[in-house]
Amino acid sequence: MANTFSQIYLQFVFAVQNRQSLISKTNKEELHKYITSLVQNRKAKMLAVNCMPDHTHLFVGFKPTI
Repeated sequence: MANTFSQIYLQFVFAVQNRQSLISKTNKEELHKYITSLVQNRKAKMLAVNCMPDHTHLFVGFKPTI
């Protein structure tokens, strides 16, 4: 089919072991950058990332070929 576009979106939630509050506000921005670089190195697109003290949310877009 001409001009067809496909995209796969996945949400990931990573929890810290035993749900301890180990992600501090001072390291939050650096962790965002690190996780974003991991996603981009795998040819995916980081749409949203948010770290809470005890867990992290990612919203990632993938091409269907991955």
